[in-house]
Amino acid sequence: MNPRQLFSSILFLLCLLGITPVSAQQKQVLLHTTEGDIRIALYDDTPIHRDNFLKLVSEHFYDSLLFHRVIKSFMIQTGDPQSRHAEPGATLGEGDVDYTLQPEFLVPKHYHRRGAVAMAREGDKSNPERRSSGCQFYIVWGKNYSTKELETIQQKVLDATDGKTTMSSEMFWDYKKTGGSPHLDGQYTVFGEVVEGLAVVERIQKVYTDDYDRPVEDVRILSTQIY
Repeated sequence: MNPRQLFSSILFLLCLLGITPVSAQQKQVLLHTTEGDIRIALYDDTPIHRDNFLKLVSEHFYDSLLFHRVIKSFMIQTGDPQSRHAEPGATLGEGDVDYTLQPEFLVPKHYHRRGAVAMAREGDKSNPERRSSGCQFYIVWGKNYSTKELETIQQKVLDATDGKTTMSSEMFWDYKKTGGSPHLDGQYTVFGEVVEGLAVVERIQKVYTDDYDRPVEDVRILSTQIY
C-alpha cells in the first residue's frame, strides 16, 4: 500500500468512527474540565476569533472558569472571568474583556451543528453589528428538528439576516439527523468544533441548573492546552 492509499484508508476509518480529521496546521485546544476532556479544532478561515482564542488560552485566561450558563438541548457556555471565584448561587454572565471582535460569519461552511464552538455576544439592540464577546464562548448541543420546524426556522433566520443566510442541503440533513441550533446561524460566529469529547458536552448540558441557567454544582475548566 502506497502512502496515498494508506492516508485514504486512515481517513475512511476516521469517518466510520465519527472522528473529524483536521489538517496538520490546524490548531487544537484541549479543555480539561471537571466532567472530562473536550478537544476543540479551530478554523483557519476565522482568523480573528482563532487568534484571539489562542491568545487567551496561552495566557491561561480560561483556567478555573465555570460553565456559567448551561441549557439542556441547547448549549453550554463559559468564559466569564467573574466566574473564577464566584460564590454559590451568584448570577454570572456579565463579565468580559474590554474589547469585542468583528464577526466572521461563514454560513453554510460553518454553522451551528452539534459540537460547533461559537462566540457569545450582546443582543442586537445594543450590538447591531453583532460583534462577538472577546472571551465568552459556547459549545452547541442542540436537538434534532423535523422538516416543518426547519422550514419555519429558515424563514426566521432569513428575516433576521436580511436574506443573507440560507440553509444548504447539508445543513438541513445535519440538523435533522445529528442535531444543532439552526436559529443562531448567520448571527453568531462559529470558529471551531469539538473533535473529541462530545460525550462530555452531552453530560454537562444535562446537569441540574438554577433559575439563571447556572449549574447548581459547579462545572469548571481546570486547565487548557494548545496543540
